[in-house]
Amino acid sequence: MDPTTAQLVFGIVVIIIGLGLIYWINRRKFYRRNAMGAEGFSSFEASVFIRFMERIGKWIAYALIIIGIVSIWTYSQIKKEQKKQKAEVESVQ
Repeated sequence: MDPTTAQLVFGIVVIIIGLGLIYWINRRKFYRRNAMGAEGFSSFEASVFIRFMERIGKWIAYALIIIGIVSIWTYSQIKKEQKKQKAEVESVQ
């Protein structure tokens, strides 16, 4: 596999993982709510810990999405440069 193709695949996979993580966190938060709309926790400590971990998880997910976008953007820039070099070689011949 070409290194640039591997970079494209990496970018797509990282974006999918980031979006999946956000979805999973939001889904857990949704199903934790009761009929009144309040979140139910077993204790205060659990509430603080779970909310903190969810916040960290979302920041990690956002970072993964940004890394994926940068990876795909870099892939496109490399491909443009390769096409430009190929066109220059063909015009010289």
